[in-house]
Amino acid sequence: MNETSPAVTGAAAPPTTPEQLLARLAELAITHRTVSHPPVFTVEESKALRGELPGGHVKNLFLRDKKGSMWLVVAEEDRRIDLKALAQRIGAGKVSFASPDRLMRHLGVVPGAVTPLGLINDRDHEVRVVIDAGLLAHDPVNVHPLTNDRTTALSPKDLLRFIEACGHRPEIIDLGG
Repeated sequence: MNETSPAVTGAAAPPTTPEQLLARLAELAITHRTVSHPPVFTVEESKALRGELPGGHVKNLFLRDKKGSMWLVVAEEDRRIDLKALAQRIGAGKVSFASPDRLMRHLGVVPGAVTPLGLINDRDHEVRVVIDAGLLAHDPVNVHPLTNDRTTALSPKDLLRFIEACGHRPEIIDLGG
């Protein structure tokens, strides 16, 4: 091991790049289609720019509670989410949005690029994953591949398989009711 490796310096490993992520999808034999577009930061911007990308589109919430536990909530883009009710359903205390620093540290992405594919960077499996059951009714599901200037479409089955390959067991909840 050389002196600049993360293990020697105590620094975290650099986050996975979009290209490395797409290579990992290929290694897992996950069929996907990725398109490039101008960067988008909100659901509204995404709707305006995506054109005719079929399937379900996501809204991702990266949350934490007062104890420092973290959740990634992956929902249908138009789903209204009451954070207080959600916290009760997932057994958390009061939740709030996690900081950009925590987002980068755990998912390797910046605000606007939050994605379930970021779980590839949660190597210590500290993030709990909650998926809206309604989202899984869409095929394909469209997510960012670690950057908000691209969209990757994959089947809901393959999205779940990828999350599990990252060492996470998603909790699937009907967030519509």
